[in-house]
Amino acid sequence: MSTNLKVTLAIVVAAVVALVGVMVVNRDDDLTPQAASEMLVRGDSHRLSSAADGKTTVVEFLDFECESCLAAYPAVEKLRAEYGDRITYVVRYFPIPSHPNAYNAAHAAEAAARQGKFEEMYKKLFDTATVWGHQQQSQVAVFEGYAQEMGLDLARFKADAASAEVAARVKADAADGESLGVRGTPTFFIDGAEFDDRPSYESLKAAIDRSLAS
Repeated sequence: MSTNLKVTLAIVVAAVVALVGVMVVNRDDDLTPQAASEMLVRGDSHRLSSAADGKTTVVEFLDFECESCLAAYPAVEKLRAEYGDRITYVVRYFPIPSHPNAYNAAHAAEAAARQGKFEEMYKKLFDTATVWGHQQQSQVAVFEGYAQEMGLDLARFKADAASAEVAARVKADAADGESLGVRGTPTFFIDGAEFDDRPSYESLKAAIDRSLAS
């Protein structure tokens, strides 16, 4: 490869990277507070608890196959048990494409949600993540087994999990996350502001307590 060609290619690559960066910055900067608020919690977003006063809202963008999400899960469950309906806790899908069954797991959760069992499937997927997670082969049959254990209509569950409608619902959550600047999981937002500390029980509790006290 000639020196001139190498220089030309380097310039092109740099220009593309710069353009992508500008697009990302412009996209984030264009969001008004109202638009960001609407993207954080949609009308069909899954709420594991709802505060009557609507004061403190925690939103988690997660991937059921993400090891960091699994690590944060016990802290989240402890906080949910502690605060109950004093806070609104919202779960949004953000499957990571490099995780072989991230989308299948999200589809399973959404299919269960359509039979009123989102929270049960949410817990089951995390409680068993070390069994099905990071397997190269499809875990769809495993998720169908969970649905059967929960007493769901299995034929309906299978049809929903494989449907274009459920796929679009999961992708819509992920698209909101991308527009809000989510780049990995878990990403938490508390009262509209991105939580930038490590999501331990102590750090999340401190942030929640500050919100409740304000």
